[in-house]
Amino acid sequence: MICAEGLRKRYAATEALRGIDLDVPAGTVCGLVGPNGAGKTTTVRILATLLRPDGGRAEVAGLDVVRDAARLRFRIGLAGQHAAVDELLTGRRNLELFGRLYHLSRARARSRAEELLERFGLAAAGRRLVRTYSGGMRRRLDLAASLIVAPPVLFMDEPTAGLDPRSRRELWDALRDLVREGTTLLLTTQYLDEADHLADQVVVLREGRVAAAGSPGELKRQVGGDRVQIVFRHPGDAAAALGALGPMSGPTSGPTSAPTSGPTSGLAFEPGGTRVTLPAPDGAQSLVRVARALDVAGIAVEDLALRRPTLDEVFLHLTA
Repeated sequence: MICAEGLRKRYAATEALRGIDLDVPAGTVCGLVGPNGAGKTTTVRILATLLRPDGGRAEVAGLDVVRDAARLRFRIGLAGQHAAVDELLTGRRNLELFGRLYHLSRARARSRAEELLERFGLAAAGRRLVRTYSGGMRRRLDLAASLIVAPPVLFMDEPTAGLDPRSRRELWDALRDLVREGTTLLLTTQYLDEADHLADQVVVLREGRVAAAGSPGELKRQVGGDRVQIVFRHPGDAAAALGALGPMSGPTSGPTSAPTSGPTSGLAFEPGGTRVTLPAPDGAQSLVRVARALDVAGIAVEDLALRRPTLDEVFLHLTA
């Protein structure tokens, strides 16, 4: 549904995009992540026909973003970093205005506004001025406005920036519903947990290039597998546990590891600290074996958990 090959864009002396490739299947979510200035917003603006690329090509919903820009705009929705709604109008009037701008009849724009207000939980607030809305309500209204013509493709640039946790969750639920109904979603985000929760595919941008792409699980495996993390009450317990846990050690884990030699070479521990980490090749079964070994050795722990790599670790690994 979204295909880009070798996209390039330059602003004066700054090369914002240096050959971006994207392939987003229909009915899926693609998350663009990367440091500030990596090219995320520029990519979205090109795909949404707001910028012309200096090189490469892109198609959205089967239409070229340059040659077919006018037709494509009726097949996409866009919600930018800031809610593009008029604070001096009511929520209902905002949606009716967007409908008219899309050339819907007055009656159709009105009925579509009612449908979307109901869908996004804004029906009771539809007659209130938008300046009285909370940040989460404005974001939902902005999303509703981008769906006036029920586009098959939706672009969202940092959709939950500045929202509280409850509002973020509500917006996530709304986006999941849209994708279940067949919408293809491409979003940029600074929140790695957001990409982890929503995206089928995550594309990491760095300095205008694709640094890595894959499902959240595939990217996490690039920085190592599951690990068992143990927190002891006393520093002496961590040292005593090395002998009990040595036979279970595998590859050295974690960038902050202080690997020991010999049979415990897979353990990561903080000298004089209370934390030990070791590989968990069998997931939960490894956790059970560690618990049993510590129990047999008579070593009490403060916390014992199976820890999986996070997208934050992937992000730091790929962009540092």
